[in-house]
Amino acid sequence: MYKYLNQLSKTYKNIQEVSEEIINLQAILNLPKGTELFLSDLHGEYEAFIHILNNGSGIIKSKIEDIYKNNLTEDERKDLATLIYYPEEKLNLIKKSKENIKEWYKLTLYKLIEVTKAVSSKYTRSKVRKAMPKGFDYIIDELIYLQGDDKNKEQYYYQIIESIIDLNRADNFIIAISELIKRMAIDHLHIVGDIYDRGPGAPIIIDRLMDFHSLDIQWGNHDILWMGAAAGNEACITNVIRICSRYDNLSTLEEGYGINIRPLSIFATETYKNDDCEKFMPQNKESSKYSNTDKIVLAKIQKAISIIQFKVEGGLIKKHPEYKMEDRLLLDKIDLKNGILSIQGKKYKLNDTNFPTLDLQDPYKLTKEEEEIIERLKNSFIHSEKLNKHINFLYAKGHIYENFNSNLLFHGCIPMKQNGNFDKVEILGKKLKGKELLDYIENIAHKAYFGEDNNEKQDEIDLMWYFWCGPKSPLFGKDKAATFERYFLEDKEMKKENKNYYYSLINNEQICNKILEEFDLDIEEGHIINGHMPVKAKDGESPIKANGKMIVIDGGFAKAYQPTTGIAGYTLTYNSHGLVLAMNEPFESRNKAIEEGIDIRTQIILKENIIERKRVADTDIGKKIEEEIKDLKELLEAYREGILKEKI
Repeated sequence: MYKYLNQLSKTYKNIQEVSEEIINLQAILNLPKGTELFLSDLHGEYEAFIHILNNGSGIIKSKIEDIYKNNLTEDERKDLATLIYYPEEKLNLIKKSKENIKEWYKLTLYKLIEVTKAVSSKYTRSKVRKAMPKGFDYIIDELIYLQGDDKNKEQYYYQIIESIIDLNRADNFIIAISELIKRMAIDHLHIVGDIYDRGPGAPIIIDRLMDFHSLDIQWGNHDILWMGAAAGNEACITNVIRICSRYDNLSTLEEGYGINIRPLSIFATETYKNDDCEKFMPQNKESSKYSNTDKIVLAKIQKAISIIQFKVEGGLIKKHPEYKMEDRLLLDKIDLKNGILSIQGKKYKLNDTNFPTLDLQDPYKLTKEEEEIIERLKNSFIHSEKLNKHINFLYAKGHIYENFNSNLLFHGCIPMKQNGNFDKVEILGKKLKGKELLDYIENIAHKAYFGEDNNEKQDEIDLMWYFWCGPKSPLFGKDKAATFERYFLEDKEMKKENKNYYYSLINNEQICNKILEEFDLDIEEGHIINGHMPVKAKDGESPIKANGKMIVIDGGFAKAYQPTTGIAGYTLTYNSHGLVLAMNEPFESRNKAIEEGIDIRTQIILKENIIERKRVADTDIGKKIEEEIKDLKELLEAYREGILKEKI
């Protein structure tokens, strides 16, 4: 302890400095807790995601309503909100329409200062100052902390505003203070899995997340798929490319990460030149960026990579019998002559029998061209600078689960048996369940990407594919990925993917309490925040389960899911007053938001108000601060007793 206190004394050199810090920290403990925002299953929908960050999940609009409901019209409040969300773009529009721009600047700067005061009121002046954009920090600090009844400073305040305008710095100031407002609206961000796939802008989302001030990420199965691809797992790579081509989203690979798809495109076009590949047409029906000819090329790419995927996956399943995925070995069950698939004595008609690269004597063997293509793709994934930068970020900020302020966050499920007990899963010879299982999977994921090259590492890389679609993977949560069946069979029963028992059990409060206890959380205060399985709101399904213990926040952020769910996802916030769950309607577009002030329409479906307002002392950060105070008091005592000498 002496060594630690001696080290601490280098920062706090005497009784005065220690006392000041203790007073400061004890005061911070009594501030209201900051607002947390929970989002899940973004699936590349970057415009909607960025808009939610810009509007603070409705917090900024709410503050404007509180301040100006009786002083501004609805259109004026809407314009002010849009200016904060998109300051540069909105300024360009406003300056074209305003005759007296100086007067508009003056009124707007005053309004923005009032909004800034409102969103920053729960934080220390020091924290707000640190968040201020450099260059305007001193000015903003002076403006927002000027006391309303300070008559002596009225002229001073007025002159600052006048000078900002006269020096042509109003635009820059508006942009800076708008960024501060957005920064203070959300104290901490939780991404509960699945940044990747389906939508067009996962790289844009991750770039934005990398600039966010405070966040954590829980890996989803689509994230682990890309992490596996970056580690060189061929089965993960083929799945990534197949999904990108299926959802008309190869730009993520080519433009986002510089991965060359041309050799695959040439191979697919030549191999399937007489095949319309109807079942492989891209799923993005809204897309207008491709001609019909280009869509057919995309379909051919999708079919070509799908066949390569089934072959590569077959090799992994044979290599690892412990995966118990023999039911996914389907290529050797194909009877091309009769156009059927035979499984356990049952015959199913194939809707497509054109398999030019399939060797019926050795159906899982890649052709020479396929081998060359997969090797080139693997090399591109492993050496993509931007992809590796993003994957490193996912590892740095991400985990398979997170305990945060009494809430348990994870994307998929905790594998369970029908009787409500945790199911044991065998991984690398170990049989694990519950928290221990998730901890071990996270450890393997790190080794797969960062570990030294050896035989063990290859097994760990192979497991990244199992985590994506394995029958007992907590990230996947189903008994199979019926990809082959969806493409080649019409039988609906064969396309069915059965969910883990977890998904039927989570309606039971006792089961949710059991999970919370497994992860060392208080069952009285704790909640489980879950993503992964879209809530079918249009069919009456509720995201709130087990009397509020479980909240599922995947409501269809991705446009591909919205016809199924009927909505565009959920946003959950947790502030000092409690939890608020909002159901979102689809986001129209960034342009409409800027030009017409169209915001995401939301409906509040849960408002869990707590009796006593939560303070910083009630949070995980508060516990750390209390430990710091304890240590500082030890240091204070050491100074007073002469064990350590004060420094001047």
